[in-house]
Amino acid sequence: MSTAADDPLTAADDLNARVRAWRTEPAASPQLEALTLCVSANLPVLLWGEPGIGKSAGLQQLAAGLDVPLETVIASVHEPSDFAGLPIIGDDPATTGVSMAPPDWAVRLANAGRGIVFFDELSSAPPAVQAALLRVVLERRVGSLSLPEPVRVVAAANPPSSAADGWHLSPPLANRFVHLHWTHDPRTVARGMAGTWPSVSVPLVDPAKTAGSVARARGAISGFLTARPGLTHHLPNDAEARGAGWPSPRTWEMALRLLAVGYASGAGQEAVSAAVVGAVGDGAGIELISYLEELDLPDPDRVLADPEAFALPPRGDRQLAFLTAVVAAVQGDLTRRRWEAGWVVLAKAVDAGVPDVAARAAVDLAALRDTDWPVPSGIDGFLDLLQLSGALPGR
Repeated sequence: MSTAADDPLTAADDLNARVRAWRTEPAASPQLEALTLCVSANLPVLLWGEPGIGKSAGLQQLAAGLDVPLETVIASVHEPSDFAGLPIIGDDPATTGVSMAPPDWAVRLANAGRGIVFFDELSSAPPAVQAALLRVVLERRVGSLSLPEPVRVVAAANPPSSAADGWHLSPPLANRFVHLHWTHDPRTVARGMAGTWPSVSVPLVDPAKTAGSVARARGAISGFLTARPGLTHHLPNDAEARGAGWPSPRTWEMALRLLAVGYASGAGQEAVSAAVVGAVGDGAGIELISYLEELDLPDPDRVLADPEAFALPPRGDRQLAFLTAVVAAVQGDLTRRRWEAGWVVLAKAVDAGVPDVAARAAVDLAALRDTDWPVPSGIDGFLDLLQLSGALPGR
């Protein structure tokens, strides 16, 4: 083994190793928390930031914290066939077909069964490569190989103005990502230079909150889109906006999953807001966050446990969102007791003189009925509606 006496680089290498050594400490970082929220929700996430700002370092720390392999793929130096797969002709292609061989990084992740694939320099990839990545990002399909469900997809990009041969992302590819803006905090960097960086903590989903969190998220998103139907799908006019987050049924489903994970894990409001806005875009996302702040839905599971003690909210949008959440909660854990409790809740809309608000929820709740269950008294106010819809042919 060489020493400083006979190899002038040995002492330099030792010094460099000491410089690279660092430790971590718990610290509040909304952008790191938003990233881990997207990873927990298993949604493809794209980090936008200037070169050298620490996007790759953040991913390395996240992978180390999760104890999963990280495969980095520089998208801009690959051909479309690297993602679509190279054809491998067998003995009888007319009978067996032609398989598309996956690249080595995909095979390693498939063998590991979990991990993170990190597509770097995405905005420098030409349109043909971006098109080949569509199936990889959405379906986790690389050639003839399907990546395991626990494999997460993360990408990074520089704004086209600062990217080498930068391109705007195509709308189909952009609409498959949650877009997060990656910035630097001078104080964090200064502390990092001293040897200490913030640690990455993944939000832990509480299994006891899962059903209620999904129901709350369904009620919130469904109520918002009922009030703002024009935001269900809106493709921006300019190329730059189309290459970022924008509202579509796909991204609203992303927002739903992010809200559900946020509710079930107790994630910070700032991190949840950043992730949701990154999914559906600035305009729709900011409207949704404002709506959620005013909504303040009660836990539907707690209401179903004691429906008589529940008072219907006075505002129509809150009534609609909450009744939708109640039906979703019943569907998530369907028992006769919970189904009957749901009718007690919906009956309060009749008592309040707003049966039309509960009409859709009543039809959905009736569709969950087991044919052996008797019709509860709370259904009386909806009988005509349910018989017209076919959800309840007869009493």
